[in-house]
Amino acid sequence: MQEDLKIVIIQSNLVWENPFQNRVNLNRKIESISQSVDLIILPEMFTSGFTINPETVAETLNGETVHWMISVSKRKNAAIVGSIVIAENNNFYNRLLFVSPNGQISQYNKRHGFSLAGEDKVYTSGTEKVIIEYKGWKICPQICYDLRFPVWARNTENYDVLLYVANWPKPRIAAWDTLLKARAIENMSYCIGVNRVGLDANNYEYPGHSAVYDVLGGKLTLENTNKESVEIVTLTKTHIEKKRKHLGFLNDRDTFSLTV
Repeated sequence: MQEDLKIVIIQSNLVWENPFQNRVNLNRKIESISQSVDLIILPEMFTSGFTINPETVAETLNGETVHWMISVSKRKNAAIVGSIVIAENNNFYNRLLFVSPNGQISQYNKRHGFSLAGEDKVYTSGTEKVIIEYKGWKICPQICYDLRFPVWARNTENYDVLLYVANWPKPRIAAWDTLLKARAIENMSYCIGVNRVGLDANNYEYPGHSAVYDVLGGKLTLENTNKESVEIVTLTKTHIEKKRKHLGFLNDRDTFSLTV
């Protein structure tokens, strides 16, 4: 078990529906990381921006982006995570991929399609909540709109980190800020949110506000920057264990079953 987990938040502008250029741009940011880290986190749909034209950017698990993630992970000796559009069995998925340095790939399909934009009409929803074990840490990955649904994120597995990758627009950014903090507090876990910046082809603006919150909702990152940035944050296992043992709030959580 590793006491500290050093994560990198990459808050980036994204080139609309251009996987090649986005990989090039993100690679430059990743190569700027000069110190040893454990986990590199990219936004939702980091190869394309949030698109409901999946056929224009969809890849397979044997595609160029997955091979790029494997290469980056090995080169930096760090896991890398973010979501891309995956085509599989005649369906499209908004799929989060968590690639470890040993080449192992964990997957999570976005559960809640963003119906306001029609995402639920073109992407197949996931049905499985995923817990990834990495270096002795239990990580629960979710995607953007999932943040609005606390039952789906409820910490029944005693995970250590709740992770959201997103394309969350400016008009509703107050909800993003509030809900990330709430998810950390109610689940007594670190909560990480990585959002993009810039404008997309539909002229939607994305203001960043990527953040990390601790078990009590304390913010560990810079103040709501809306610029491209690469920020390193260290998570500490002792912080989780001490607060859970002292306060015991998770001991009083409700028992329930979830139908999906």
